[in-house]
Amino acid sequence: MNWFRENRWLGTFLIVFGLCLVVALYFLFSAKSTFEAASNQFSEATAERTRLEHLNPFPSEANFQKMKQELANYGAALNKSKEELKTQVLPALPLAPDEFQTHLRQAMNEASEKARANKVKLPDNFHLGFDEYTAALPNTTAAPLLGQELEQIRLLMNIVIDARVDSLIAFKRTLLPEEKAAPLASPTPSSARRTAGTIAGGPKMIDRAVVDLTFTSAPSAARKVINQIASSNQQFFIIRTLRVRNDQEKGPSRENATNAAGGAAPAGTPPPAGAIKFIVGNEHIETAAQIEIVRFTY
Repeated sequence: MNWFRENRWLGTFLIVFGLCLVVALYFLFSAKSTFEAASNQFSEATAERTRLEHLNPFPSEANFQKMKQELANYGAALNKSKEELKTQVLPALPLAPDEFQTHLRQAMNEASEKARANKVKLPDNFHLGFDEYTAALPNTTAAPLLGQELEQIRLLMNIVIDARVDSLIAFKRTLLPEEKAAPLASPTPSSARRTAGTIAGGPKMIDRAVVDLTFTSAPSAARKVINQIASSNQQFFIIRTLRVRNDQEKGPSRENATNAAGGAAPAGTPPPAGAIKFIVGNEHIETAAQIEIVRFTY
Protein backbone atom coordinates (compact mmCIF):
# COMPACT_ATOMS: atom_id res chain seq x y z
CA MET A 1 0.00 0.00 0.00
CA ASN A 2 2.89 2.31 0.71
CA TRP A 3 4.14 1.69 -2.84
CA PHE A 4 0.71 2.53 -4.25
CA ARG A 5 0.60 5.71 -2.21
CA GLU A 6 4.04 6.68 -3.35
CA ASN A 7 3.32 5.70 -7.03
CA ARG A 8 -0.38 6.52 -7.29
CA TRP A 9 -0.34 7.32 -11.03
CA LEU A 10 1.56 4.16 -11.98
CA GLY A 11 -0.69 1.99 -9.83
CA THR A 12 -3.83 3.49 -11.33
CA PHE A 13 -2.41 2.91 -14.80
CA LEU A 14 -1.61 -0.72 -14.05
CA ILE A 15 -5.09 -1.32 -12.61
CA VAL A 16 -6.81 0.22 -15.66
CA PHE A 17 -4.48 -1.67 -18.01
CA GLY A 18 -5.31 -4.93 -16.28
CA LEU A 19 -9.05 -4.29 -16.53
CA CYS A 20 -8.74 -3.44 -20.22
CA LEU A 21 -6.69 -6.56 -20.79
CA VAL A 22 -9.36 -8.69 -19.13
CA VAL A 23 -12.10 -7.08 -21.25
CA ALA A 24 -10.05 -7.54 -24.44
CA LEU A 25 -9.43 -11.19 -23.63
CA TYR A 26 -13.17 -11.65 -23.05
CA PHE A 27 -14.07 -10.16 -26.44
CA LEU A 28 -11.31 -12.19 -28.09
CA PHE A 29 -12.58 -15.49 -26.71
CA SER A 30 -16.20 -14.46 -27.55
CA ALA A 31 -15.25 -13.65 -31.16
CA LYS A 32 -13.31 -16.89 -31.40
CA SER A 33 -16.30 -18.93 -30.25
CA THR A 34 -18.59 -17.07 -32.66
CA PHE A 35 -16.14 -17.66 -35.52
CA GLU A 36 -15.90 -21.33 -34.70
CA ALA A 37 -19.71 -21.66 -34.65
CA ALA A 38 -20.02 -19.86 -38.00
CA SER A 39 -17.19 -21.94 -39.44
CA ASN A 40 -18.85 -25.17 -38.32
CA GLN A 41 -22.20 -24.04 -39.78
CA PHE A 42 -20.50 -23.16 -43.07
CA SER A 43 -18.75 -26.52 -43.15
CA GLU A 44 -22.03 -28.34 -42.54
CA ALA A 45 -23.80 -26.35 -45.29
CA THR A 46 -20.95 -27.06 -47.70
CA ALA A 47 -21.04 -30.74 -46.90
CA GLU A 48 -24.83 -30.86 -47.34
CA ARG A 49 -24.58 -29.07 -50.68
CA THR A 50 -21.94 -31.52 -51.85
CA ARG A 51 -24.12 -34.42 -50.74
CA LEU A 52 -27.17 -33.05 -52.55
CA GLU A 53 -25.19 -32.42 -55.75
CA HIS A 54 -24.08 -36.03 -55.86
CA LEU A 55 -27.51 -37.51 -55.08
CA ASN A 56 -29.58 -39.28 -57.75
CA PRO A 57 -32.75 -37.18 -58.31
CA PHE A 58 -34.81 -40.21 -59.34
CA PRO A 59 -37.92 -40.53 -57.12
CA SER A 60 -38.50 -43.28 -54.70
CA GLU A 61 -40.02 -46.53 -55.93
CA ALA A 62 -43.37 -45.80 -54.25
CA ASN A 63 -43.64 -42.35 -55.82
CA PHE A 64 -42.51 -43.72 -59.17
CA GLN A 65 -45.21 -46.39 -59.17
CA LYS A 66 -47.80 -43.80 -58.13
CA MET A 67 -46.74 -41.52 -60.98
CA LYS A 68 -46.96 -44.39 -63.47
CA GLN A 69 -50.48 -45.19 -62.28
CA GLU A 70 -51.57 -41.56 -62.61
CA LEU A 71 -50.13 -41.38 -66.12
CA ALA A 72 -51.96 -44.58 -67.07
CA ASN A 73 -55.24 -43.23 -65.66
CA TYR A 74 -54.76 -39.96 -67.53
CA GLY A 75 -54.02 -41.79 -70.78
CA ALA A 76 -57.11 -43.98 -70.38
CA ALA A 77 -59.32 -40.94 -69.68
CA LEU A 78 -57.83 -39.09 -72.66
CA ASN A 79 -58.39 -42.03 -75.02
CA LYS A 80 -61.96 -42.38 -73.76
CA SER A 81 -62.64 -38.70 -74.43
CA LYS A 82 -61.13 -39.01 -77.91
CA GLU A 83 -63.31 -42.02 -78.72
CA GLU A 84 -66.40 -40.19 -77.45
CA LEU A 85 -65.57 -37.22 -79.66
CA LYS A 86 -65.09 -39.46 -82.68
CA THR A 87 -68.61 -40.84 -82.21
CA GLN A 88 -69.90 -37.27 -82.71
CA VAL A 89 -68.52 -37.06 -86.24
CA LEU A 90 -70.14 -38.66 -89.25
CA PRO A 91 -67.70 -41.15 -90.81
CA ALA A 92 -65.96 -40.67 -94.14
CA LEU A 93 -66.65 -43.68 -96.32
CA PRO A 94 -64.74 -44.68 -99.48
CA LEU A 95 -66.53 -42.95 -102.32
CA ALA A 96 -65.81 -42.64 -106.04
CA PRO A 97 -66.38 -39.27 -107.75
CA ASP A 98 -69.43 -40.51 -109.72
CA GLU A 99 -70.90 -42.03 -106.56
CA PHE A 100 -70.57 -38.69 -104.80
CA GLN A 101 -72.45 -36.99 -107.63
CA THR A 102 -75.25 -39.55 -107.30
CA HIS A 103 -75.45 -38.96 -103.54
CA LEU A 104 -75.53 -35.21 -104.15
CA ARG A 105 -78.55 -35.49 -106.46
CA GLN A 106 -80.36 -37.68 -103.93
CA ALA A 107 -79.63 -35.19 -101.13
CA MET A 108 -80.84 -32.27 -103.27
CA ASN A 109 -84.11 -34.04 -104.06
CA GLU A 110 -84.59 -35.01 -100.44
CA ALA A 111 -84.01 -31.43 -99.27
CA SER A 112 -86.42 -30.03 -101.87
CA GLU A 113 -89.20 -32.48 -100.96
CA LYS A 114 -88.73 -31.94 -97.25
CA ALA A 115 -88.73 -28.17 -97.65
CA ARG A 116 -91.89 -28.34 -99.73
CA ALA A 117 -93.60 -30.48 -97.09
CA ASN A 118 -92.60 -28.10 -94.28
CA LYS A 119 -93.37 -24.97 -96.35
CA VAL A 120 -89.79 -23.74 -96.24
CA LYS A 121 -88.65 -21.66 -99.19
CA LEU A 122 -85.22 -22.57 -100.55
CA PRO A 123 -83.04 -20.43 -102.83
CA ASP A 124 -83.35 -20.91 -106.55
CA ASN A 125 -81.03 -23.59 -107.95
CA PHE A 126 -80.16 -24.76 -104.46
CA HIS A 127 -77.43 -27.40 -104.57
CA LEU A 128 -76.49 -27.62 -100.87
CA GLY A 129 -73.38 -25.54 -101.54
CA PHE A 130 -71.95 -28.03 -104.08
CA ASP A 131 -72.83 -26.02 -107.19
CA GLU A 132 -69.59 -26.89 -109.00
CA TYR A 133 -70.28 -30.63 -108.78
CA THR A 134 -73.70 -30.71 -110.40
CA ALA A 135 -72.03 -30.83 -113.81
CA ALA A 136 -68.46 -31.89 -112.98
CA LEU A 137 -66.89 -34.65 -110.96
CA PRO A 138 -64.57 -34.00 -107.99
CA ASN A 139 -61.07 -35.39 -107.86
CA THR A 140 -60.55 -38.83 -106.41
CA THR A 141 -58.78 -37.57 -103.29
CA ALA A 142 -61.55 -35.16 -102.33
CA ALA A 143 -64.52 -37.45 -103.11
CA PRO A 144 -64.63 -39.30 -99.72
CA LEU A 145 -64.28 -36.05 -97.77
CA LEU A 146 -66.94 -34.39 -99.90
CA GLY A 147 -69.24 -37.35 -99.25
CA GLN A 148 -68.69 -36.91 -95.52
CA GLU A 149 -69.33 -33.17 -95.76
CA LEU A 150 -72.47 -33.83 -97.81
CA GLU A 151 -73.88 -35.98 -94.99
CA GLN A 152 -72.95 -33.30 -92.46
CA ILE A 153 -74.67 -30.59 -94.50
CA ARG A 154 -77.68 -32.85 -95.00
CA LEU A 155 -77.96 -33.18 -91.21
CA LEU A 156 -77.64 -29.40 -90.85
CA MET A 157 -80.34 -28.79 -93.47
CA ASN A 158 -82.67 -31.27 -91.75
CA ILE A 159 -82.32 -29.26 -88.53
CA VAL A 160 -83.15 -26.01 -90.34
CA ILE A 161 -86.08 -27.42 -92.32
CA ASP A 162 -87.57 -29.39 -89.40
CA ALA A 163 -87.66 -26.17 -87.39
CA ARG A 164 -90.03 -24.79 -90.08
CA VAL A 165 -88.19 -21.57 -90.80
CA ASP A 166 -89.76 -19.21 -93.30
CA SER A 167 -87.05 -19.31 -95.92
CA LEU A 168 -83.41 -20.05 -96.47
CA ILE A 169 -81.90 -16.91 -97.96
CA ALA A 170 -78.27 -17.87 -98.48
CA PHE A 171 -76.10 -20.96 -98.07
CA LYS A 172 -72.38 -20.92 -98.82
CA ARG A 173 -69.81 -23.64 -98.33
CA THR A 174 -66.05 -23.04 -98.09
CA LEU A 175 -63.97 -25.28 -100.33
CA LEU A 176 -61.90 -28.00 -98.70
CA PRO A 177 -58.11 -27.94 -99.21
CA GLU A 178 -58.34 -31.30 -100.99
CA GLU A 179 -60.64 -29.76 -103.60
CA LYS A 180 -58.00 -27.20 -104.51
CA ALA A 181 -55.14 -29.71 -104.58
CA ALA A 182 -52.80 -29.11 -107.49
CA PRO A 183 -51.26 -31.91 -109.59
CA LEU A 184 -48.15 -33.52 -108.13
CA ALA A 185 -44.89 -31.92 -109.20
CA SER A 186 -41.22 -32.36 -108.43
CA PRO A 187 -40.57 -30.93 -104.99
CA THR A 188 -38.53 -27.74 -104.78
CA PRO A 189 -36.16 -26.97 -101.88
CA SER A 190 -38.62 -24.46 -100.44
CA SER A 191 -41.53 -26.92 -100.60
CA ALA A 192 -39.33 -29.60 -99.05
CA ARG A 193 -38.54 -27.26 -96.19
CA ARG A 194 -42.24 -26.49 -95.70
CA THR A 195 -43.06 -30.20 -95.68
CA ALA A 196 -40.34 -30.92 -93.17
CA GLY A 197 -41.65 -28.12 -90.97
CA THR A 198 -45.15 -29.52 -91.12
CA ILE A 199 -43.98 -33.00 -90.15
CA ALA A 200 -41.87 -31.60 -87.33
CA GLY A 201 -44.86 -29.72 -85.98
CA GLY A 202 -46.77 -32.98 -85.47
CA PRO A 203 -49.84 -34.47 -87.13
CA LYS A 204 -52.96 -32.40 -87.56
CA MET A 205 -55.64 -33.65 -85.17
CA ILE A 206 -58.61 -31.42 -86.09
CA ASP A 207 -59.92 -30.33 -89.45
CA ARG A 208 -62.97 -28.25 -90.22
CA ALA A 209 -65.38 -27.17 -92.93
CA VAL A 210 -67.05 -23.78 -92.79
CA VAL A 211 -70.66 -23.10 -93.79
CA ASP A 212 -72.39 -19.71 -93.88
CA LEU A 213 -76.18 -19.74 -93.87
CA THR A 214 -78.83 -17.07 -93.57
CA PHE A 215 -82.53 -17.72 -92.95
CA THR A 216 -85.65 -15.88 -91.84
CA SER A 217 -88.00 -17.30 -89.25
CA ALA A 218 -89.97 -16.65 -86.12
CA PRO A 219 -87.83 -16.21 -82.99
CA SER A 220 -88.95 -19.59 -81.63
CA ALA A 221 -87.83 -21.37 -84.81
CA ALA A 222 -84.46 -19.60 -84.73
CA ARG A 223 -83.95 -20.66 -81.12
CA LYS A 224 -84.80 -24.23 -82.04
CA VAL A 225 -82.28 -24.23 -84.89
CA ILE A 226 -79.49 -22.79 -82.74
CA ASN A 227 -80.15 -25.14 -79.83
CA GLN A 228 -80.27 -28.25 -82.03
CA ILE A 229 -77.08 -27.30 -83.87
CA ALA A 230 -75.22 -26.67 -80.62
CA SER A 231 -76.49 -29.87 -78.94
CA SER A 232 -76.28 -32.26 -81.89
CA ASN A 233 -74.76 -35.60 -80.89
CA GLN A 234 -74.43 -36.92 -84.45
CA GLN A 235 -72.02 -34.24 -85.63
CA PHE A 236 -69.80 -31.79 -83.76
CA PHE A 237 -70.89 -28.29 -84.87
CA ILE A 238 -69.47 -24.99 -83.63
CA ILE A 239 -71.44 -21.77 -84.14
CA ARG A 240 -68.54 -19.41 -84.68
CA THR A 241 -70.47 -16.20 -85.43
CA LEU A 242 -74.15 -15.33 -85.10
CA ARG A 243 -75.99 -12.23 -86.28
CA VAL A 244 -79.70 -11.64 -85.69
CA ARG A 245 -81.66 -8.79 -87.28
CA ASN A 246 -85.30 -7.97 -86.62
CA ASP A 247 -87.45 -7.35 -89.66
CA GLN A 248 -89.11 -4.52 -87.76
CA GLU A 249 -86.18 -2.19 -87.18
CA LYS A 250 -88.33 0.47 -85.50
CA GLY A 251 -90.31 -0.10 -82.33
CA PRO A 252 -94.14 0.21 -82.32
CA SER A 253 -95.55 3.70 -81.84
CA ARG A 254 -97.76 4.48 -78.86
CA GLU A 255 -101.44 4.36 -79.73
CA ASN A 256 -104.51 5.23 -77.73
CA ALA A 257 -107.11 2.54 -77.49
CA THR A 258 -110.03 3.38 -79.73
CA ASN A 259 -113.45 1.86 -80.09
CA ALA A 260 -114.89 0.55 -83.31
CA ALA A 261 -116.27 3.98 -84.20
CA GLY A 262 -112.91 5.59 -83.84
CA GLY A 263 -113.67 7.52 -80.66
CA ALA A 264 -111.89 7.25 -77.35
CA ALA A 265 -112.92 4.27 -75.27
CA PRO A 266 -114.33 5.13 -71.83
CA ALA A 267 -112.02 4.51 -68.90
CA GLY A 268 -112.41 1.05 -67.42
CA THR A 269 -114.16 -0.31 -70.52
CA PRO A 270 -112.64 -3.66 -71.64
CA PRO A 271 -111.55 -3.81 -75.29
CA PRO A 272 -113.98 -5.48 -77.67
CA ALA A 273 -113.33 -9.05 -78.81
CA GLY A 274 -110.65 -9.24 -81.48
CA ALA A 275 -109.40 -5.72 -80.77
CA ILE A 276 -106.29 -6.79 -78.79
CA LYS A 277 -103.13 -5.86 -80.68
CA PHE A 278 -99.86 -7.40 -79.57
CA ILE A 279 -96.95 -5.01 -79.95
CA VAL A 280 -94.24 -7.70 -79.57
CA GLY A 281 -94.04 -11.37 -80.46
CA ASN A 282 -95.31 -11.16 -84.04
CA GLU A 283 -92.08 -10.01 -85.64
CA HIS A 284 -89.77 -12.26 -87.66
CA ILE A 285 -86.00 -12.22 -87.60
CA GLU A 286 -83.18 -12.79 -90.04
CA THR A 287 -80.44 -15.03 -88.66
CA ALA A 288 -76.99 -15.27 -90.22
CA ALA A 289 -74.54 -17.80 -88.77
CA GLN A 290 -71.11 -19.13 -89.59
CA ILE A 291 -70.92 -22.77 -88.58
CA GLU A 292 -67.78 -24.88 -88.37
CA ILE A 293 -68.18 -28.59 -89.05
CA VAL A 294 -65.40 -30.25 -87.06
CA ARG A 295 -63.67 -33.42 -88.24
CA PHE A 296 -61.23 -35.24 -85.97
CA THR A 297 -58.30 -36.71 -87.87
CA TYR A 298 -56.45 -38.53 -85.07
